[in-house]
Amino acid sequence: MPFLSFLVIALMIGALIDLITRDQSQVKHLPKMAWIVIVILLPLIGSILWFAIGREYGEAGIPMPRMRRAERPVGMVDTRPTPPADVRTTEQQIADLDREIEEWRLREELERRRRDGESPAGSTA
Repeated sequence: MPFLSFLVIALMIGALIDLITRDQSQVKHLPKMAWIVIVILLPLIGSILWFAIGREYGEAGIPMPRMRRAERPVGMVDTRPTPPADVRTTEQQIADLDREIEEWRLREELERRRRDGESPAGSTA
């Protein structure tokens, strides 16, 4: 029986070394830290799960049917900043807001006058 426990510990250490040395992009289904916790808390099951479903194998590894990740072309990334959608200056934007606030204030004044029974023109007929 001690041979079996040494085998489980060796498997766990191998899984931890493999897991820690892998990049996050090569880890599937869970974050890297979650896999480390699983392998430490459940040495046999966690190690088996890591090698079965958590590890991203290269083309030379074990062929497993799975969906491929879409790879971005290396040199085709456009790094130019996008032009702003609104080309007005800050002063123009503030002036527009002031006009809008004044319009709403006048609408509220008209609505208040209509409720009070006054005419919108302000005449005393």
